[in-house]
Amino acid sequence: MKKISAGKTLCPIARSEDEVGDRWTVLILRELFMRGHRFEEIQAQTGGTPQMIAARLKKLQEDGLVERRRYSERPPRYEYHLTEKGEAFYPVILALRAWGEKWCKSPDEGRAINYTHHSCGGSAGLGPVCESCGQPLQGKDLTAELNPAYKSEREERVEAFRANR
Repeated sequence: MKKISAGKTLCPIARSEDEVGDRWTVLILRELFMRGHRFEEIQAQTGGTPQMIAARLKKLQEDGLVERRRYSERPPRYEYHLTEKGEAFYPVILALRAWGEKWCKSPDEGRAINYTHHSCGGSAGLGPVCESCGQPLQGKDLTAELNPAYKSEREERVEAFRANR
């Protein structure tokens, strides 16, 4: 059967999948939403190889979801930030999070992250709208509190990454 190019179909799911449809890309976007902007931070939290992370970031940049910003002249170093198009992916991240919390974990593990909504000061819940005030959620409007076990898991990844450099 002949594969249909995503750009040659009217299907928005196929076109979306062409831009963000692999595990590594979604994990990179997760890190950007969690305010991890530097290459090493992204690599440490995703576990991807430098080549794979670089290739995905380049594609995200080409597709208009991410922009590079220089933060050091010598040596030249860059941070990666979401564009308006990238920020618009947040409801998808929230949907994946909600589905994973319900179907991929046991209830006794607790939520990995609890968000507080800046606008109302209440618990944001699992989204896409705040469970306290009903407003649509955006990453920039939330403060995250990591479950202690998840915080420890993330810290261990950073330590392991640094130890293997």
